[in-house]
Amino acid sequence: MTADLQLWPIGNCQVSALLNAAGSIVWSCVPRVDGDPAFCALLDTAEDGNPPRGIWSAELVDQVEVRSRYLRNTPVLSTVLTDARGGSVEMLSFCPRFERSGRMYRPVAYGRIIRPLAGSPRLRMRLAPTKNWGDPDVARTNGTNHARYLCDAHTLRLSTDAPVGHILEERAFRVERAHHFFLGPDEPFVGNIGREVSRMCDLTIDYWRYWVRSLATPFEWQDAVIRAAITLKLCQHEETGAIVAALTTSIPEAPHSERNWDYRYCWIRDAYYTVQALNRLGALDVLEKYLSYLRNIVDEMQEGAIQPLFAVSGESELPEAEAEKLPGYRGMGPVRIGNAAALQTQHDVYGQIILPTIQSFCDQRLFRMSERADFERLESVGELAWKMHDQPDAGLWEFRTRSAVHTYSAVMSWAACDRLAKAAAMVGLADRAKFWSDRAEKVRETIEAEAWHAESGRFGASFGRDDVDASLLQLVDMRFLSPDDPRFIATFEAIEERLRRGEHMLRYDSEDDFGLPETAFNICTFWLIEALFLVGRKEEARTLFEQMLARRTESGLLSEDMDFETGELWGNFPQTYSLVGIINCAGLLSVPWSQMR
Repeated sequence: MTADLQLWPIGNCQVSALLNAAGSIVWSCVPRVDGDPAFCALLDTAEDGNPPRGIWSAELVDQVEVRSRYLRNTPVLSTVLTDARGGSVEMLSFCPRFERSGRMYRPVAYGRIIRPLAGSPRLRMRLAPTKNWGDPDVARTNGTNHARYLCDAHTLRLSTDAPVGHILEERAFRVERAHHFFLGPDEPFVGNIGREVSRMCDLTIDYWRYWVRSLATPFEWQDAVIRAAITLKLCQHEETGAIVAALTTSIPEAPHSERNWDYRYCWIRDAYYTVQALNRLGALDVLEKYLSYLRNIVDEMQEGAIQPLFAVSGESELPEAEAEKLPGYRGMGPVRIGNAAALQTQHDVYGQIILPTIQSFCDQRLFRMSERADFERLESVGELAWKMHDQPDAGLWEFRTRSAVHTYSAVMSWAACDRLAKAAAMVGLADRAKFWSDRAEKVRETIEAEAWHAESGRFGASFGRDDVDASLLQLVDMRFLSPDDPRFIATFEAIEERLRRGEHMLRYDSEDDFGLPETAFNICTFWLIEALFLVGRKEEARTLFEQMLARRTESGLLSEDMDFETGELWGNFPQTYSLVGIINCAGLLSVPWSQMR
C-alpha cells in the first residue's frame, strides 16, 4: 500500500485536519470542512523542488524516524520524532473539544504540544498556510509571543511559548522543555499558554474517552469499530448537524482517471448510512443533530424535488469549479470545488430522509421526539417518493450523462411509504397508516413487475433491463426481501459472478461517463460480506472482513476505493461509506458478548 494515503484525521466537529506520515498537517479547511483550505499540501506535489504550500510541519535536524499513534479512544495524535543521535520529541496534535460554560467549546483551532523525550533534539517548524485554494501569498504580522496569518477566508493567530522568530524564519532550535502551540481565532490568547493548552488537551482526551465509553460496541474488532465511530463523528459539522461524505476533495478514484470529486458536503444518502451505523452503536447525539439538519432541509424544500446533497450550512448552490493553482493529489488533477451532483435527480433521497426520522417517533431516549405535526410535514416527502418511484433518475452512482428507473431508488421509495405507515400507527393515525401501507404495496407490485428480469430469473439494477449493480445487495437491509428469498439468492449469485474481483466488489461493470471502473468500491465489498454472512457463508464472510481490515491505513481507516489487484487505496479520505461498512460488518459477524465467559 502506498504511503500517500497514510493520513491521520484530527478534529472537533467544527474544523478538521489530516496529518501525513511525517506528522505534518497537510489538509485542513477553514472555517469549516467545506471552506477554503488553509493547509493544502495534500494536493500540492511541488515537483519544482520548492517546499509544498499549505503545511504545518515539525521536523528534527537529522531526523531518522517518525512514529504516530492515536491516544487510546481519541482523535488526539501522538507523533514521536527521532534523530540520528538518539534525540527524540513527542508531538501531540489535536483540535480542542470539551464542555465549557454550559456549551461545547470547539473553536476553529489546532493545538500542539512538543516535549523532549531523550537527548538534545533540534526542531525546525514550518507554518505556511495558504488562501484562495493554493495561493501562498499570505500576509503575516507578529508580536513577542504570537504570529498572525491573514488568510482571506479566516485570519489565523498562532500563540506559543516557543521562540516566535525561530518559527517565522524556520530556524532550528533545541527543544529543552515543552513548547505549546495554539493556532486559532485572531484574538489574544488568555492565560498561561503552557497550562491552558495542556489543559485543553487533557479535557479533549477526557471528552472523547467518555463519548466512546457510551458506545455499544461488538465483542470482536472493538478497536476497528471505535476508530471508525470516532472518525464518523468527526465528519459531522455540529453547528448544523450535517454529515459530510469525506474530509477531502479531488483524490481520484483511480490513477489519472479524472474521477476527482469534492466530497466535503452532506449527501442525504451517505449521511443516512452514517447515522444508521452509529445508531447501531447507540451514538444518539449524532442522530439527533442530523435529524435537526434534515428538518431544516425539509422546511426549505422546493416543490417537486429535494436535491441529493447540500453544503454543511444547508446551502443548496454548489457550483462546480476547478482550483487552477493546485496540481492535485500526486499531480493528478483537476482539483474540484463544489459538486454538480447537487443538480441531479436522485429519487432515493426521499426514503433516506424518512428512514432515519422514523426512530424519533418511538425512541424515548431522544431529547426531542417527533409529534403529529412532524409526521404531517414528513408526509410531503412521502408524496415525492410516491410520485417519483417509477421515474428515471441518475441513481445512487450519480451517472452524469444517462438516466434510468433504478431499482435501488424505487425500493427506497417503497421503504419511505412503508415506514410512513409505521410512523402513522405510532402517532395514532390509523387512516394514514392504511393509506401509506396501501401505497407501499402498490410500489412493491411495480418493482416486482418492472425490475424482475424473468429470463435471467433475478432482479435487474433498473427497470426493464438485464443489468446488475451492487446496490441490489441492499434489498435485504431495506427489508424489501429476506436473505432466504430465492429471488435474492439468484440476484446475489449474478452480482457475485459479474462484479466480484477476488476479495473486492465493483459498483457495476459497465462503462460510465469516464469508461470502465478501474477500482473496487469499498462499501460494496462490505455489502458483499454482509450478503455472504446472511446466506450462510459465514466463515467466508469473516475471512473477507479480516482481509478488508488488513487493508486499512495505519490510522485504522479507509478511503472510498481500492485497486482490486494491488490493494492500494484511492478516492477521498476518510470515506464515511467505508467506515460504515466496518461498523456494520463487525456488528453482524461478531460473536455475542455472552460468549466471552
